[in-house]
Amino acid sequence: MSTSSHRGKRRALQSLLMKRFYMAAATYGLGLLLNWVAVFSDLYQASVAGALLTTGLVVLSQLTFFLIFRSGRNLRLRDPSLTEPQVLVALAWHTWFLSQMSIGRGTLLVLYVLILLFGVFQLQPKVFVRCAAAAFFGFAGLNLWEAWRMTLDDPGLAVLQLSVLFVVLVWLSLFASYVHALRQRMRQRRFALQAHQDTLRGMMRQLEDLVATDELTGLFNRRHFLRLAARELGQLAPGRQLGLALIDLDYFKRINDVHGHAAGDRVLQTFAAVARACLRDGDVLARYGGEEFVLLLPNTDADQCTACCERLREAFSQAEPVGVQVDNLSLSVGMTLLNCGDDLDEALQRADQALYRAKRGGRNRCDATWEGVDA
Repeated sequence: MSTSSHRGKRRALQSLLMKRFYMAAATYGLGLLLNWVAVFSDLYQASVAGALLTTGLVVLSQLTFFLIFRSGRNLRLRDPSLTEPQVLVALAWHTWFLSQMSIGRGTLLVLYVLILLFGVFQLQPKVFVRCAAAAFFGFAGLNLWEAWRMTLDDPGLAVLQLSVLFVVLVWLSLFASYVHALRQRMRQRRFALQAHQDTLRGMMRQLEDLVATDELTGLFNRRHFLRLAARELGQLAPGRQLGLALIDLDYFKRINDVHGHAAGDRVLQTFAAVARACLRDGDVLARYGGEEFVLLLPNTDADQCTACCERLREAFSQAEPVGVQVDNLSLSVGMTLLNCGDDLDEALQRADQALYRAKRGGRNRCDATWEGVDA
């Protein structure tokens, strides 16, 4: 994975985590609003000054989380979302609020569920159970402390509230476990689908190679060459030229008749290997049919095109096919140039005419048709 891609993923993850934090902060705001409703309804046992202090400490705790996220230090941790710490802090604050409530305590028990819902989709089942246990034992400890101090108003109501909270927390833990298992199955299916897609893409590439490649020589075939040449011609800028050459291996039928078709195949493969060594990376060579080949040379003038074809002709004349004793290998070349706005079929006809003259002139030579192409 490239560094830029890794940074992009980190930024996307951090953006998502910040959105989750803002949602949690908004929930804190609603919780504080309910707390002040209790204060003004005379259901809050502490003083207004105590409520203000608690509100300030809650805001400070959330500011601390905000600074951690903004600095990016959370990304160094095993869980960059900091879900468990945020849930535990929220549970602690909620338990503190409940300790300051009197008859309205049972009404606000539902906020335990709201807090834990933030961890349903993020926490591992055992971590979620740990947070749920912290909520239950926190509330149970609050009631036990008041019972020990003889300040518990209604023990029966407290037992009922603890029982309801226990049942709800158990159900939430089971639900979190189910969600985690479901996400695991979806992740496995996604990985399996990704593997199938990679396999299909590989098969598609192989099919494209088969469609575009001549099986014997490994060069492009005629259809793929025409597609590439049309694209190059369509993208050709004014003032630029493309070199085009038709290449025919001389006396190839005689090689097949004297040495056999296997030897002819080896000669074709030898030409392909020689041509690859002589051409540039951007040059396009294809098998046009039988013993005929076609060559496209981007950004080439008449002199460069001639030099390239002569170099290829000389190299092939000195080649020695492996396992075959064939003397006097040679080829003939017909050349032309393509300018912006030219027709590809007409250029191929010009190159074919030049090839015909080269063969009529004795073979083993290069001829050209530069007329009408501003060479």
